[in-house]
Amino acid sequence: MTHAPIDPVALTAALIRCPSVTPAEGGALLLLEQMLTVAGFTCQRVDRGGVPNLFARWGARGANRSFGFNGHTDVVPVGNEAAWRFAPFGAEVSDGFMYGRGACDMKSGVAAFVAAAIDFVQQTPPDGAVILTITGDEEGLGRDGTLALLDYMQAQGETMTACLVGEPTCPDHLGQMMKIGRRGSMNVHLTVRGVQGHAAYPHRAKNPLPALVHLLDRLAHHELDRGTSHFDPSTLAITTVDTGNPASNVIPAEARATLNIRFNDLHTSQSLSDWLQAEATALQRATGIDIDLRISVSGESFLTPPGSLSALVAQAVQDETGITPEMSTSGGTSDARFIKDVCPVVEFGLVGQTMHQVDERVAVEHIGALKSIYLRVLQSYFA
Repeated sequence: MTHAPIDPVALTAALIRCPSVTPAEGGALLLLEQMLTVAGFTCQRVDRGGVPNLFARWGARGANRSFGFNGHTDVVPVGNEAAWRFAPFGAEVSDGFMYGRGACDMKSGVAAFVAAAIDFVQQTPPDGAVILTITGDEEGLGRDGTLALLDYMQAQGETMTACLVGEPTCPDHLGQMMKIGRRGSMNVHLTVRGVQGHAAYPHRAKNPLPALVHLLDRLAHHELDRGTSHFDPSTLAITTVDTGNPASNVIPAEARATLNIRFNDLHTSQSLSDWLQAEATALQRATGIDIDLRISVSGESFLTPPGSLSALVAQAVQDETGITPEMSTSGGTSDARFIKDVCPVVEFGLVGQTMHQVDERVAVEHIGALKSIYLRVLQSYFA
């Protein structure tokens, strides 16, 4: 029986019309579950902590070869809806672009790999399994999204031998860049405590601000590293400093600051935490000011060294676009930071220029091209 190819443009539009602002499911995963079930995939909702997730597999559980795709259907809030040219969940097309929240990040990517996977298994059933893990929590905290899917897979004996994450990866034009790793990310919340007093009598108070300013200056001017063969230099950014003190004649009792560190593979979150704690402890001893650190880690740095998987994806991109993608580790974090603990993982997707913006949009022609790239990836992997 001949099956009609899945139109990824129509599927993108249908997904955009699902108002799936994190953590709302909005009908997006239900739509995909129905489509994949009809196509012969075994589907399982893996909801956890109020977060919707979908696992889908074609082929036998525990197959020797199982290629996975990962993506998300949740989107960030629309912001000022009046500022949008078209309705944020309307999926309207104008001048070759489809507009809507999630058009770029990343309902088009999900539509492309779902369409490619269905066409592939129906037209040329592979000797192996195709697995799709789709979460509704990538734009949120991420604790109950792809992590929940991976926990489910481990409990059920489901495996992926390779995975491609369909996040937008190209800065300016399709085919430009793929990701073979990501920097780690951590937030550092500093609280310094002294003794409140009158600004005219500073000797009767213990001002926490000089200690905080000194510590921030030391941290900001410290060279973490000069980069590695695959990573840019690590960065430390001071993102906020707060005292909550409206009075100019009062020395505050407390002040706070927040830092964000993006780090390469020369560091771990633990090694950086140890360094931060040593700096804070030394200053606390020198000044008598109490300094507390609270650290939250979004993900560790990781790298999938260039090899068979990255070469396969790069060749598929080149075959479809004529462009050899740069292998990069730039940008923020993604759910690849979880998948790397399970199997080799790379990322390739569309141009990400309008992610999270008003009038988020995707070039319609790129959606079909991305499906073709993903289809080539599957054909090459199972060849």
